[in-house]
Amino acid sequence: MRSGIGDPSGGRHAPPAVSKSSLTSAGKSSKSSTAKSGRSANVEARTASNARQRILDVATKEFSAKGYDGARVDDIMRHSKVSKNLIYHYFGSKEELFIKVLESAYSGMHEYQMSWPLDVSSPIDGIRKLVQSTFKYWKESPEFIGLLNSENFHKGRHLRKSKLSKAGYSGLLGHISDLLRKGNKSGDFRPNVDPIELYISISALAYHYLSNRYTLSYLMDRKLSSESEMKVRIKHIEDLILGYLRYGAPCSR
Repeated sequence: MRSGIGDPSGGRHAPPAVSKSSLTSAGKSSKSSTAKSGRSANVEARTASNARQRILDVATKEFSAKGYDGARVDDIMRHSKVSKNLIYHYFGSKEELFIKVLESAYSGMHEYQMSWPLDVSSPIDGIRKLVQSTFKYWKESPEFIGLLNSENFHKGRHLRKSKLSKAGYSGLLGHISDLLRKGNKSGDFRPNVDPIELYISISALAYHYLSNRYTLSYLMDRKLSSESEMKVRIKHIEDLILGYLRYGAPCSR
């Protein structure tokens, strides 16, 4: 006689019953494990992001102070408190790190430019605010001035290798073009002013003063870094630019 007669399992032992509480416990354990894994991944991502940003911040200071040629990856490594392998892991090479520093600086500048006041009482007021904002940006960006001095020494070769979009200036130039158009329509500004040439002039009048103020202060015996002297300079730039824009304009005749 087969031992399985009368046994619904056909002689095989039925698997032990699983209680609902066991299933619930297993489900909670699985969810807990997934949540922990997700939190761990988030922490790792934040840690990596923080380390990468710290490297960029330190590299910006080093490249600005010493130029591309003078800056050393060993110094960036030491001040960033990371390994050299990690720097190369994130950026590949010293040159690629410098390019990323330039891209970050330009992105910051374009973001600042897009925050410039658009609500102005008149085109003349708009130009004054454009001058003031440009001067303020360069005053608060000494590291960017150092980076640009280094990159212009290298004739812009690193910037040409970057993925930086040239369209970053489009918003600013559109704003300037709008001011010029309104000023011409009101008779305050001369016609056919090139917005690019105008911006270069405004930026140069601020940039040169700030990038050379230490040598000029000594040679000309003026405290060009003082707030009072900077206010004088801003007013001088405003008068120069508006004098050019008004020259030959209908309302100035």
